Amino acid sequence: MNFIIDATVKAIKTLYQTDIDVSAVSLQETRKEFEGQVTIVTFPFTRFSKKSPEQTGAEIGEYLKSELAEVSAFNVIKGFLNISIADAYWVDQLNNVITANDFGIFKPNGKKVMVEYSSPNTNKPLHLGHVRNNLLGYSVAQILAAAGYEVIKANLVNDRGIHICKSMLAWQKFGNGETPESTGMKGDHLVGKYYVIFDKEYKKQIEELKLQGQTEEEAKKNAPLIKEAQEMLLKWEAGDDEVINLWQTMNGWVYAGFEATYHKMGVAFDKYYYESNTYLLGKDIVEEGLEKGVFFKKEDGSVWIDLTDEGLDQKLVLRADGTSVYITQDMGTAQLKYDDYQMDESIYVVGNEQDYHFKVLFLILHKLGKSWAKGLYHLSYGMVDLPSGKMKSREGTVVDADDLIAEMEATAKEQTEALGKVNDFSQHEKEQLYHTIGMGALKYFLLKVDPKKRLLFDPNESVDFQGHTGPFIQYTHARIKSVLSRANVLDIKAKRTELAPEERDLIMLLTQFPVTIKQAATDHNPGAIANYAYEVAKGYNKFYHEHSILQAEDELVRQFRLQLSAACAKVINKAMAMLGILVPERM
Repeated sequence: MNFIIDATVKAIKTLYQTDIDVSAVSLQETRKEFEGQVTIVTFPFTRFSKKSPEQTGAEIGEYLKSELAEVSAFNVIKGFLNISIADAYWVDQLNNVITANDFGIFKPNGKKVMVEYSSPNTNKPLHLGHVRNNLLGYSVAQILAAAGYEVIKANLVNDRGIHICKSMLAWQKFGNGETPESTGMKGDHLVGKYYVIFDKEYKKQIEELKLQGQTEEEAKKNAPLIKEAQEMLLKWEAGDDEVINLWQTMNGWVYAGFEATYHKMGVAFDKYYYESNTYLLGKDIVEEGLEKGVFFKKEDGSVWIDLTDEGLDQKLVLRADGTSVYITQDMGTAQLKYDDYQMDESIYVVGNEQDYHFKVLFLILHKLGKSWAKGLYHLSYGMVDLPSGKMKSREGTVVDADDLIAEMEATAKEQTEALGKVNDFSQHEKEQLYHTIGMGALKYFLLKVDPKKRLLFDPNESVDFQGHTGPFIQYTHARIKSVLSRANVLDIKAKRTELAPEERDLIMLLTQFPVTIKQAATDHNPGAIANYAYEVAKGYNKFYHEHSILQAEDELVRQFRLQLSAACAKVINKAMAMLGILVPERM
């Protein structure tokens, strides 16, 4: 609607001999109870007109109506000028803008962004928290790509450390040579099983030592298992062949398991970083910080940064024995990533429990004078809860991603079969559909809300075909495809002189797709796209129920409504793809 803004600027110049900037013109969507589609707030212009908001609005309205063929009428309610846009304008938007092949696709903007997400530990399977992380990261990457950015999807795998050694040691002691092949278990589940076994045996040893008179803290340090795990980590860091071989073998099992889960989730990566390759990075940055006076050394040789002036505290960046802490590694990895790609922005998709860590990391890099530090962004998100008793993992604690996906497919199957609409589907088609609906329900439910919010996920509620859900939007897409499959859609630009309100509303909504993509990319918020897709689906269903499409009164109207239907399907498809959600052709 830039033409309305430009014309309003000219109106102020002509009527009140005042130059104003386009940013001074505030456009809103007209409220449903008033006539019109676009509203201009006239209060700011009264200081130029020296007249009441109503009179100012009437004068600007008259000017716009006389100057713009697109303006068919206007009305003024207090300080709000409501403008009716001629139906010919909306018809032209459908015929020449919305139906164009490049609608909703931005040209490359020359900017590069990395989105780092997933970041799993190789000692256990992906869980419910990882699901939100992966879906959020992948969707943000898709939205940024649609908005014209070159996107690198990165995964920093935590494949070393004491927790990895716990799984390895437990498998050595209690595994009897088990493998994914011999047990039929996914590799990540098998390794996770031994992490749990370690924990159980470790707790037993702690209790035994406490009975011998040791305190809880003493027992935790002195338990033989933890000492052996620490010894194994030292051997790993020293490059011991036996430990390294076991580590490579068990990590290989885990990666195969992760890949299967990633495939089911529909997420992918362009670049993997491994903590086993990056854990020594950052020490040179510490030296650089000491030279620049950004860091200081304490008497014991440990290196710190003082952030008290920024309202934080003193932060350790290198231990007295010269070993790294997490922040050291993260400084080094941030530099490595920038050296690899020279991106304009680097987004970290990490839960909100790490808010403080990233505030400190970004501040340190900024103080070190890293030019790229201004492009660092922490996409913080809240936890996901399940209704109590709804699902439990094998260990009764966190919910495995694989179990959740299986539960979603089962729920989708149950609800779809209850509707009786898949009787003519082959078994393979049914299984594909249940997976598509189940994952669509899961993804939509997790992505439609602001990432910062903690949310309660209910599988049954998410697979409602009538609610604010993924399956409702998927079903709408299938409905449109069903209509189009029964019609001969001609490649003509069907002109209409008068639109029904539902047709006009739908076209207006479709024109907002590009600006919605741009806003979602700026805010790193898939919820904007999710809720937009829902509004389009809802608007289409209202249009579908109010107006005949295939049995329209004449061929011109029929072709116009078919083209409007096809445009809605295309926009729904593109919007849902940005969320990583497939939309079926039939269901």
